[in-house]
Amino acid sequence: MNAKGWIVGMLLVMIQTVGQAQQVSMVKWAAMDSLFAQKSDTTYVLNFWATWCKPCVTELPYFEQTQQKYLNQKLKVILVSMDFARELTTRVVPFVTERKLTSHVWLLNEPDANSWIEKVSKEWSGAIPATLIFNNAKGKKVFFEQKIDALRLQKELSDFL
Repeated sequence: MNAKGWIVGMLLVMIQTVGQAQQVSMVKWAAMDSLFAQKSDTTYVLNFWATWCKPCVTELPYFEQTQQKYLNQKLKVILVSMDFARELTTRVVPFVTERKLTSHVWLLNEPDANSWIEKVSKEWSGAIPATLIFNNAKGKKVFFEQKIDALRLQKELSDFL
């Protein structure tokens, strides 16, 4: 799937906040697949989380700080919500707005997790929080199925940037 098809395939919900527009994109697996197929030299940090997951919520500021720290480098943080699709406007959008998240936020609308979890990482049992860092051009990939702190995140990124 090309970038145009990927964008067309996403349902965007725009949220206006003071001085800044935030987005929560509801995506299907095709958007993830397209991301994994890209040959760019951008390093991607995908954090799988949910609004109801306390360790997930605790680590979100580290990903936000990382996005800001590397703003002028080829790094993209995508926060992939594992909340139910029906909770997009009632739970995820208010959560993102309240916390003023600036990273890209996707809600993955793929209820059959068994069909895609191993595509993210063969090491993943499906528990969250989970984080995947990868750069296809450099052939590097690292996965964590645990809460990650700011120091560990920065250390891991140093191998990519």
